[in-house]
Amino acid sequence: MWMLVPIAFALKLLSAFLQPLGSVWSSLGPLFLQLRAASWLAGAERSRQLQGRREAGEPDRTEGEGGGDLPTTPTSVNYHFTRQCNYKCGFCFHTAKTSFVLPLEEAKRGLLMLKEAGMEKINFSGGEPFLPDRGEYLGSLVKFCKQELQLPSVSIVSNGSLIRERWFQKYGEYLDILAISCDSFDEQVNVLIGRGQGKKNHVENLQKLRTWCKEYRVAFKINSVINRFNVDEDMKEQINALNPVRWKVFQCLIIEGENSGEDALREAERFVISDEEFEAFLDRHKDVSCLVPESNQKMRDSYLILDEYMRFLNCRNGRKDPSKSILDVGVEEAIKFSGFDEKMFLKRGGKYVWSKADLKLDW
Repeated sequence: MWMLVPIAFALKLLSAFLQPLGSVWSSLGPLFLQLRAASWLAGAERSRQLQGRREAGEPDRTEGEGGGDLPTTPTSVNYHFTRQCNYKCGFCFHTAKTSFVLPLEEAKRGLLMLKEAGMEKINFSGGEPFLPDRGEYLGSLVKFCKQELQLPSVSIVSNGSLIRERWFQKYGEYLDILAISCDSFDEQVNVLIGRGQGKKNHVENLQKLRTWCKEYRVAFKINSVINRFNVDEDMKEQINALNPVRWKVFQCLIIEGENSGEDALREAERFVISDEEFEAFLDRHKDVSCLVPESNQKMRDSYLILDEYMRFLNCRNGRKDPSKSILDVGVEEAIKFSGFDEKMFLKRGGKYVWSKADLKLDW
């Protein structure tokens, strides 16, 4: 209906110029009032629709000129700036296919672009993010994001084996959350999975990192991948003792080209468990208050993942298809090809209290 208003306006304007000047306002005045009322009604209807979507827990979207959605806001981004790792986890779905790491200033430029596009949380991962320059590269990015970009949340996912106390002394104040990957509290199982490294004990190191997080006021989190070797384990006692702010429990996920297929560096098929087995593990740990489960369905499309070239990775087809780099085409253009499911992101609890200033932890 509103498409007829501009046409009516043009015809009225034409006829007005053919009348004496004194009658112009009398001709156009009512039409201006009609246009104003139409604009107000359209805005009111838009507000009503948005309010309904917010109440239903849906993200805000609107139709553009071509019928598409507004650009996705990169609220929470996972930046895998390196693929290199000192562990050999058999189910790894982001493997060492390249050794590339962006120059530090280029990485900062990309992070600034993400902040300007609406990023609130950045999570640094790998590979093992403490490998490049013995953690100094990572520390510089963490400090930049908190001090310069003033992001509400800066977090890291690490296997923890390369973290030293001096890193906490230098950069701990800029870090909100440290997530350590630990799939078992049986060291022999960790070795079977690929988290063994000589004489180092992964579980003992986890305890040490927990102590440092408390001392340097960094929220402590644990990530576990449930697979064929740990699916029958009972971890309640150990998790409750460590008392992380969140215990993320992932179902082992197959990604073609990463841990499955001819060109993959891992063969994760032997680690895969069924949905029923995963649910049984969750049921065994249902009384652990910090448990945050993520099935294959929830994981696959609910993360915004940037690779080492700052390309968004689309996992919708069971593999990682890269966009063009945000450094080349900008965030708004690159994110169109991310395959990101914003509804699933919200459904899985992707947005939570993620700033240590708001967590009100008893340090």
